[in-house]
Amino acid sequence: MVQTAKENSSPNLSFRGTGGDTLVFDIIRKELERQRHGIELIASENFTSLQVMQAMGNVMTNKYAEGYPGRRYYGGCEFVDEVEQLAIDRLKQVFNCEYANVQPHSGAQANASVMLAVLKPGDKILGLDLSMGGHLTHGSPVNFSGKLYEAHFYTVEKESGLVNYEELEQKARTEKPKMIVCGASAYSRDWDYARIRKVADEVGAFVMADIAHPAGLIAKGLLSSPFEHCHFVTSTTHKTLRGPRGGIIMMGKDFENPFGLKDPKGNVRMMSNLLDMAVFPGTQGGPLEHVIAAKAISFGEILSEDYTAYAKQIQANAQAMAKALVAKDYHLISGGTDNHLMLIDLRNKNITGKKAQETLDKAHITLNKNAVPYDDKSPFVTSGIRVGVPAITTRGMKEGHMQTVVDLLDKVLMNIDDAATVKNVSEEVKEFMRQFPLYPELG
Repeated sequence: MVQTAKENSSPNLSFRGTGGDTLVFDIIRKELERQRHGIELIASENFTSLQVMQAMGNVMTNKYAEGYPGRRYYGGCEFVDEVEQLAIDRLKQVFNCEYANVQPHSGAQANASVMLAVLKPGDKILGLDLSMGGHLTHGSPVNFSGKLYEAHFYTVEKESGLVNYEELEQKARTEKPKMIVCGASAYSRDWDYARIRKVADEVGAFVMADIAHPAGLIAKGLLSSPFEHCHFVTSTTHKTLRGPRGGIIMMGKDFENPFGLKDPKGNVRMMSNLLDMAVFPGTQGGPLEHVIAAKAISFGEILSEDYTAYAKQIQANAQAMAKALVAKDYHLISGGTDNHLMLIDLRNKNITGKKAQETLDKAHITLNKNAVPYDDKSPFVTSGIRVGVPAITTRGMKEGHMQTVVDLLDKVLMNIDDAATVKNVSEEVKEFMRQFPLYPELG
């Protein structure tokens, strides 16, 4: 749940600011109101606690701290060293892992850093196709990962919507990539990390698991853990982890790299050294220590029993929503969900993803258009939508509320050209959300 004022150590938050720029703070206030009265179904969004937001607005934003705790290029880093080391230690505890780097500014930069550490330009990578639910940084031709490396892709099965592991294995044996990437941005099922590692060992490839979406469920043992089987694990810190926007890199255990990879001076180094160097100075300059402070807070929250209950509620809500959608004849890719999200093919409803997103927005129901596997429409139109429950679960919704959410969504989609119905639903949404207050401490 979003933290209340009673729990918050410094309740004097406001959006008035201390200077004269009322225009910006007025816009921020409008964004707060938008979040308060809407149903947030974007699978990659969530609401942080108040103390996470407070930490992002602290004096550590003024501090340059290139390097790592105890190894900085600037003086005056004793306290940012403390907060960064606390974030590292807590993250290791969250995932029971041996190595963690909390400096990446985003999940994309975390992935870029891992690739920089172990790949050379032109090396082959194998990832899930973007059109099948993969991510831009897994080899898309418009992204650095597709421009710097020779990208190959595996898909999902057309009938089941599940990852085609046989195809993955066949392509791995044929192409012999240097890295296999597993993970997705629009895939609702668990992953067989052991099977991927087995073929990776056969062809001499690293395995990188991008768990940006399900990380919070993995942290609480509700989904398979990649740490035993994957060389590298990356994630964002928002989404199900419910922290500030940022990225992280982890390893279950540090190891001496098996392919003789060397640092710029020609020395064979442990992978932790190569990863640290790939983040700084490889892809970033000074870390955002105010954001790292917020990461430290969120990792502490994840270690609590409250968060365990929250993660379980995410999974329960997602399954309840999936059941309600299927009952209304919505086509869910793979037929359901194991995690926090669902990918819905709207072609049987004769609605495009673009039309659905734009119309639902008018009703204060926010989600995103999304390509579905074997889509016949462009990525700017799409045949599907992606929905997720982390944010509405943070607002306090339970399984029983999922039917109401689906009823409201369905009422818009089944009357998509009726402006009066859409307007009426927008009022219903506002009234419904009054029972789930968001940041009441902010006035």
